[in-house]
Amino acid sequence: MKLTRRHTLMLAMGSAAAAMLPLRASAAAEEAIAAFTGGAEVGTGGLTLTAPEIAENGNTVPISVDAPGAEAIMIFAAGNPTPAVATFTFGPLAASQMASTRIRLAGTQDVVAVARMADGSFVEARQEVKVTIGGCGG
Repeated sequence: MKLTRRHTLMLAMGSAAAAMLPLRASAAAEEAIAAFTGGAEVGTGGLTLTAPEIAENGNTVPISVDAPGAEAIMIFAAGNPTPAVATFTFGPLAASQMASTRIRLAGTQDVVAVARMADGSFVEARQEVKVTIGGCGG
């Protein structure tokens, strides 16, 4: 195959488009987090996110969250086409503010948990999960 200017230009444009995809997904996740928090400042601490460091299959990735004193916890997958994954709401009679589930990840990405605490503040925890086989069509 002879590499022409046209082929080189198409390869360059394809590479640029592929490089921008994670940025769009990350921006969508940040927008979803801002919508959940109402634009409030998000702190750290008081929220534990447990997820595997490496997931062999992105179709079923087990995660758990624990935030004593939280009213709600929202889970985001920053690299998924739809970043909002789950929302857990806890009532005043909840014995504990923890939940576990399995989520689907499109590829290696950050999983973000944001908790709304009883005093109205927000805290977050992030963990990168490396996926060897994508779960969202990958």
